[in-house]
Amino acid sequence: MITINNKIAKITGSVLLSLLGVAGVKGQPLMNGQVTVRNLFVSHSDDKLFISMDIDVSGLEVKSNREVIFTPVLASDDNTLSLPAVLIAGRNRYYHHLRNDNLRPATTQIYRRSDVSVVEYRTVVPYEKWMNTSKLVTLNEVCGCCDETLAGENEPLLALRLEPKAFVPSYIYIRPKAEPKINVLEGSAYIDFPVNRTEIHENYRRNPVELQKILSTIDAVRNDADTRIISVSIKGYASPESPYSNNERLAMGRTKTLKEYVRKQYNFADMQFITDYEPEDWAGLERYVESSSLDNKAGILALIRSNMDPDAKERSIKTAFPKEYAFLLKEVYPGLRHSDYAVKYEVRAYTDVEEIKRLIKTQPQKLSLNEMYLAAQEMEIGSEEYNETFDIAVRMFPDDEVANLNAANIAMSRGSLKSAERYLQKAGDSPQAIYARATLAALNKDFDTAEKMFEEAVRKGMPDAEKMLRQIEEIR
Repeated sequence: MITINNKIAKITGSVLLSLLGVAGVKGQPLMNGQVTVRNLFVSHSDDKLFISMDIDVSGLEVKSNREVIFTPVLASDDNTLSLPAVLIAGRNRYYHHLRNDNLRPATTQIYRRSDVSVVEYRTVVPYEKWMNTSKLVTLNEVCGCCDETLAGENEPLLALRLEPKAFVPSYIYIRPKAEPKINVLEGSAYIDFPVNRTEIHENYRRNPVELQKILSTIDAVRNDADTRIISVSIKGYASPESPYSNNERLAMGRTKTLKEYVRKQYNFADMQFITDYEPEDWAGLERYVESSSLDNKAGILALIRSNMDPDAKERSIKTAFPKEYAFLLKEVYPGLRHSDYAVKYEVRAYTDVEEIKRLIKTQPQKLSLNEMYLAAQEMEIGSEEYNETFDIAVRMFPDDEVANLNAANIAMSRGSLKSAERYLQKAGDSPQAIYARATLAALNKDFDTAEKMFEEAVRKGMPDAEKMLRQIEEIR
């Protein structure tokens, strides 16, 4: 057995568990098959390289006055390190070395051929980074008397790959379902009506601007050849000053008047209109007060949120907090008299990939997830264009599970693991989402969590997860 330093060579089991190693083939023939190297293994810890092999010399023929020297060597493009040698000698050469033990390095182990069948070679040397991708070869020399070299050759044993084995993910994207593209454009208009009246005066105060806001929203859809208006909805609100019954009359009447005004501009059929009204916009008042720095804010909010009927609630605020009520009446209540409107429309389907690519850059709101995915299939995987397509998809559909799952895969492929984690929070619990979370755990080197999730993905019908489990097993 080769022993450089007994203390160094005694590597405990706990250290061996932390070694990064590579094994050779089961049997490596040398010297035309006379010698066989078995159980070859090279590994390293933080600062040591450990090499072990069994050198079977049972088939080696060595004459009495000759010897065979095996010198393992680590070699890279720029570095070489000769390891302790093994010398197998015939009878006369063996005794010659015993009498002249200064002729060889002290680390050379000498065996008489007739006394040995297998040499258990073990050695430890200081580890250096260049060894990670070096080659282990052996210089085999046949020598005669007077140390005359009769023959010599280098034979390869093993190509080292000692870097830690990295997890290599395989990303699985989901093709979104093809669905009708129903979109909505929304806004609020603040139409001024005469006090206690429901008729519209087009040129009264800011009415020209506010009415145009509604018409412009409708025109943006109506003038687009790719879209079809499904409905226009209007909901009118009055402010909370009492009496409630009068506010209900005003909200209902003003909503009806505004609907008729808009309908006449386009000759829309009645069936395309949806109307509703809110007699008093207490929700809007609550939002304002909650975000304000009003004195007695907590007390006002408590009254707003109480179960009192609207008129009693309004009187209580006016009585308990007169200064704040006066401010609200003048500065806030006018903004609570508004009409919310929405244009619901359908966008035609796109099948031409080049057209979809153009729209991704110019009008992504017209596209469905399915159409974006269709275009991505014609792009180079991992290209800037490919990645950007999935980024845009999740921006346009921020709460969609499929969009978030695909975006998480893109983020992981870029190394943006924090972004991937954020997307996966909204990716749902499909087998693909579980697989993606397992992939993220593995990339974060949390292999225990990754293993459990990949096993769950396997149970839920994800065969690719089995390949990932094998990777984790190899890494460990």
